[in-house]
Amino acid sequence: MSCINTLKEKGLKLTPQRRLIVDIIHDAEGHLTAEEIIRYVQARMPGVNKSTIYRTLDLLEEAGCVYKSELGKECIYHHEQEGHHHHLICRRCGKTIDCGSDIFKPVQKSLSEKYGFRVEFKHIVMSGVCKQCRNTSK
Repeated sequence: MSCINTLKEKGLKLTPQRRLIVDIIHDAEGHLTAEEIIRYVQARMPGVNKSTIYRTLDLLEEAGCVYKSELGKECIYHHEQEGHHHHLICRRCGKTIDCGSDIFKPVQKSLSEKYGFRVEFKHIVMSGVCKQCRNTSK
């Protein structure tokens, strides 16, 4: 189901600003920071306030249209059609590696068996040092 349909089904207005933000995130190749989204929106609609964009991003996240991940002091957003995936971020060079959700299946199974708890890993960001940086420090 598209984000536009999701918003309509939830009875939320599809304002031009919301439509633009959805389109920007949907058309992006990869993830966008909030600041990048703000720049793109204000380039096309100069009168849109940052606070409107942040509220819209929160609304889209609550509606399940976008996923938000915190990377240090900033957040990144991606369209829900990209699905659940996780990130490994190198503390030294800043490289981001996407990894699939299957990596957490053993942890989910273990927590379910041991505690009867069903964990939902939606979008996890882990920091560390990438292979290239580890090799250069040797």
